[in-house]
Amino acid sequence: MPDIGQLAPDFALPNQAGRVVRLSDLRGQAVVLFSFPKANTMGCNNQACGFRDSFPQIQVRDAVVLGISTDSVDTLARWQARQQLPYDLLSDPEHKVLSEWEAWGLRMLFFKLPVAATRSYWVIDAQGRVFDKQVGVGPLESVGKALAALERLTKSAASSAEAKGGLA
Repeated sequence: MPDIGQLAPDFALPNQAGRVVRLSDLRGQAVVLFSFPKANTMGCNNQACGFRDSFPQIQVRDAVVLGISTDSVDTLARWQARQQLPYDLLSDPEHKVLSEWEAWGLRMLFFKLPVAATRSYWVIDAQGRVFDKQVGVGPLESVGKALAALERLTKSAASSAEAKGGLA
């Protein structure tokens, strides 16, 4: 799993339209990546719609949002349309990326231990480094914490730019 301060491992996954999205293609922008267990379930709707409702705040910070699960491209396309989600949803049916990011495994669900994606988020800076993360987080908590981290990142980047500008 990438730790805070480390370069985020690159990946290439199909989005809801079947187009491949590469994390490395998003360098120059901050990325809010979140994982969810299953499209169109209550907790996942809350999480995805929380990011949808906060999308203007994210765009103002020159950031993009990506959701990732093991759902099929078709399932993600239907869910994106139904919930009017303005960002890409990525399909990782073999859970390779989710496993690499340690967001795949057993989780408690109604007294059962199914294997599934673990609800998580990562905030990645414009240089591709992990700025903040939490694996195993509540649906709305993931939105709030990711937004707070993105705000800290924006302030940190602005302070760095000012410091560099002041030294010139």
